Amino acid sequence: MTGQSQSYGPAAALAHLIEVSTSSAATGAHLVTVVGGAGSGRSTLLRRLADAHREIHVAGRVLSAQGLPWESDRAGGIGDQLLPDDGTDLENTLAAQPQDDEGRTPILLTIDDAHHGDAASIHEVLSILVHHRDAPVLVVRTAPPDARLPDLAGAQTIQLTGLDADELTALAAEYRIVLHPVTAARLAAHTAGSPRAVLAMLTQVPRTYWSVPDAGLFAPTFLVDDVRSLLGRCTAQGRALIEALAVLEGDSGGADSLTTAPAAGALTADSLTAATTLGDVTDPLAALDNAIASGLVTIPPGIEPSRSAPRLRSPMHGAAVTAVMGLEATGALHRRAAEIVTDPARRLHHLVAATPVAEPALADRLEALARKLGTDGEWHSAASLFRQASRLTTDELLRDERLTRAADALLAAGDCGSAAALMPAVESLRETPLREATLGYLAILRGRTAEADMRLDRAWAISNAERDPEIAGTIAQRRVLLSLARCQGSELVSWADTAIGIVDDGSSANTEASVIKGLGLAWSGRPAEARALYDELTDSVGHGAQAQRVMMGRGWMEFGFDDLDSARSDLEIAVSMAQLRGSSRITQWALAWLARAHFVTGEWDLALAAVGRGRILARTSGIALITPLFEWTATQIHALRGDWDSARAALAASAVTEGSCEIMQVPTLLARASYAEAAADYGGVREALTAVVPLARHATGLSEPGFWPWVDQLANALVLEGRPEDADALLAPHEERARRRGHRSAQARLGYARGRLLGTTGDLPAARRAFEQALTDLEGLPLRYDRARVNFAYGQTLRRAGKRRAADEVISRARDLYQSLGAQTYVARCDRELRAGGLHTTVGSRDGVNLTPQEQAVASLVVQGMSNREVAAELYISAKTVQYHLTRIYGKIGVRSRAELTAVWR
Repeated sequence: MTGQSQSYGPAAALAHLIEVSTSSAATGAHLVTVVGGAGSGRSTLLRRLADAHREIHVAGRVLSAQGLPWESDRAGGIGDQLLPDDGTDLENTLAAQPQDDEGRTPILLTIDDAHHGDAASIHEVLSILVHHRDAPVLVVRTAPPDARLPDLAGAQTIQLTGLDADELTALAAEYRIVLHPVTAARLAAHTAGSPRAVLAMLTQVPRTYWSVPDAGLFAPTFLVDDVRSLLGRCTAQGRALIEALAVLEGDSGGADSLTTAPAAGALTADSLTAATTLGDVTDPLAALDNAIASGLVTIPPGIEPSRSAPRLRSPMHGAAVTAVMGLEATGALHRRAAEIVTDPARRLHHLVAATPVAEPALADRLEALARKLGTDGEWHSAASLFRQASRLTTDELLRDERLTRAADALLAAGDCGSAAALMPAVESLRETPLREATLGYLAILRGRTAEADMRLDRAWAISNAERDPEIAGTIAQRRVLLSLARCQGSELVSWADTAIGIVDDGSSANTEASVIKGLGLAWSGRPAEARALYDELTDSVGHGAQAQRVMMGRGWMEFGFDDLDSARSDLEIAVSMAQLRGSSRITQWALAWLARAHFVTGEWDLALAAVGRGRILARTSGIALITPLFEWTATQIHALRGDWDSARAALAASAVTEGSCEIMQVPTLLARASYAEAAADYGGVREALTAVVPLARHATGLSEPGFWPWVDQLANALVLEGRPEDADALLAPHEERARRRGHRSAQARLGYARGRLLGTTGDLPAARRAFEQALTDLEGLPLRYDRARVNFAYGQTLRRAGKRRAADEVISRARDLYQSLGAQTYVARCDRELRAGGLHTTVGSRDGVNLTPQEQAVASLVVQGMSNREVAAELYISAKTVQYHLTRIYGKIGVRSRAELTAVWR
């Protein structure tokens, strides 16, 4: 295929083709080839495109044909199918210019399986497109990837990719099947998104089968039949190699699988040795050639024999191979694999796969490995091991404990969705400290403060640190997490010390409590101790999944301390560590604060990219705790850019329920305030952020400089609403704290609010000193957004004091900064300020009526529907001054009301 080539999922491909079809009325003829393998949804895509075309273009036409293998040599076979019913020939039909009320109506021509079409018809269609380039025609044909079709210059090829999890969920909904989000993601990976395979699997079992996150994955019946036929044509050695690969790569995909086992396709060249040994393959290269020829095994093209890394086509093909083998043969091969592989986790994986009944000794081995992996922070793998250990345990109490530990490990990994599948069983168990700690953990991750507090109180009351220090330490560490969620610095440090004092050094509870203690120290006004602790942790926890927690906590602390370069670096490292079996929960925290770091430094596209990744993780993990942090950043950027629809969507997504923890409530309130401030609704800013004041009385982390920038926004709104005394009372203690900490960016933010306040009281020299000091505090810090805010407030204060030339210079600086950020909302506001200053504008005129620049600015805002108070806040003048200008405007233009002014102005 020549021309442009792009990859789309089925839904995106349909949307793109509808767009091309519609645009052909203006741009002329188009040829698009849709390429996809068997079961990729090529035919379904054409049917849906035809239906959409008929719905959108009532007067439009759809001509369709189907290529058939036995008709490929019959000249005119495709052309005869395409001939319209009215008897006109194909060329006249496609060259016609059908019209509707809005102009030309596009024609859609589809050829399914064009590779089976006769050459004469295919060439006829292409010739018509060449000779009638201006015709409003879209020709869409489908073919498999290896097809060779005649093409045209400038034609487009669409490579159909598989269904993603969202598209798969939508497909299931069409069949009234509720697909759990975790299972949707697993099923998409298992089937490579093949619509045919997905649909077959969805309808092969009862609908309720798919509503849980741990649904076992299998191969659809049609694929099992195909694989049985392919295996039957293999040599004995080729088949043995394929079966060995299926067992070595295999993973049932459910909660009972061991995620320490390699995923399908993960084998290396060294693993071929294990496969040939397992399958008793005496001639590896001959067996490999035969396996590849079957189509069940692939290797990278052009690889030399010594570097061959064979793999099955997909996990689904592996499941089909073991289905053909049968349970007894598969179990026997798993037992033999356990004797061959050297990795302890993989050995246990094979033993478990071959063991259908309880086996206490094997269960003990699984638990021992699970505890080791949990200590290293590899919680997902530990969860699978605990779950398997529970299944193989005969002692009822021990079985319950292991099941609870499996759920707890899933929560530690940040997989609330999978943990939720186990929670009904956990809740039905007898009350134990571990059970209550696990249920409290889930409540924390979902932001349910009261329930978490109650559960952990009960767990602590019935625990015994001397008899079971591990459980007591875990409960104390969960108290650390709850204190983090409530932004309580001193309580956090106290519980962290309790946990550290109970559990052994190097345990997971000890490490996580220590990591979060650093944030508690930072929130308690002990920055030097916080830095020293993270230095120590960085040296002692230098590798493994636990290192991700250290890098995340350290990056979060550095962000709050204005060390932006280090913060970005450490947070990016923490995000990248997710691939090393890190925790989804920790990755989300890292992404949330990385987005904030990118925001304050002006890298807004990177911030939104981090938000996008975080949203996906939040949705798939089921963790609600961190979502408001992502949506705060998204709301703020979209509002500043003037993308109000996206800002409103993010603001709605940030909403939390009553009783949510502070670390959810505060970002939500900041998102509301940021949206209101961008809209010059300072009453909305005040209303949102006043709610933070009582929260900050018991949550010391909210008042510590550098982390939560609510004080300056609220003080600014109070000043602009004419409440300077309230603003002064708010600012004073926070200014003193920022000075004691030597926190430069916090002093700058509070300084611009103080400058506004002083300007309002008429003390311009003091106001100028406050603004200049704020700019000095920001020198050397990469905080472009903060510099823009300070300059904007400074310029408005100067203009109100009548210092127009100085105001013009400062506001121009602010405008340049906002322009570089893409903050079009404030660029426009700066432009209005510059016009209102009048130094670089001439007296305006509307139908011969002269208005001063200030009158022009007032009138333009009034006709937008702003009240006098809102106009006053926007232009930083008093409401009485607005009314004075309005009276003069009415008199000059000859109107008597806002409505009449609006009608004349427009």
